[in-house]
Amino acid sequence: MHDTDRLTRTHDYDKRRQRLLCTAEFLTSAATLSGMPADAGREVAFAGRSNAGKSSALNRLTSRRALARTSSTPGRTRLINFFALVPDQSLRLVDLPGYGYARASKAEQTGWARLAARYLGERQSLVGVVLLADIRLALKTSDRLLMDWVLDRKVPLMVLATKADKLSRGAALQALRNLGKTLPPHAEALAFSARTGVGERAVRNWVERRLTPAC
Repeated sequence: MHDTDRLTRTHDYDKRRQRLLCTAEFLTSAATLSGMPADAGREVAFAGRSNAGKSSALNRLTSRRALARTSSTPGRTRLINFFALVPDQSLRLVDLPGYGYARASKAEQTGWARLAARYLGERQSLVGVVLLADIRLALKTSDRLLMDWVLDRKVPLMVLATKADKLSRGAALQALRNLGKTLPPHAEALAFSARTGVGERAVRNWVERRLTPAC
């Protein structure tokens, strides 16, 4: 695959599903496994460090300005947030708590990490994980631990290299190549910008194919 294709690649886009994510509506927030929706259906979870642009990505992918709360202070997502794709609430997007930067006590951050780890390790409806990471920064130990949890369960993983608009096209391509060399087998990488839409169609298609593989 050419580098240019890798940066802006698109798959054959199924028009029957291209608006699926745009139907997302807030369903519930959970602080415990027992507070989550019934573990049935299919879910794709979004995870990443608190300053990786997770909320902005979710809003861009769902064509909603405020579906996921954005803030100038990273680390505001402290619960696991579920968004249902209407009218079928068995298909869901999941916003996991950000990690690594939040202005909170160590005990609070440990609690959020444990909740996310239990979700990733035990949730049977989980069919895909999008790990968001700033394209300008190397992956951290916490990012790699999360990748290990996901891949150990054989759940498909996409590493979304966010904030690609902060680099020139050439620099973004090089950063994506460098990232790809460090990823474990079976993990994919894609450059993305919530501001310009680079990579939007490809990642939306990736998510939708996991949610509705038989369509």
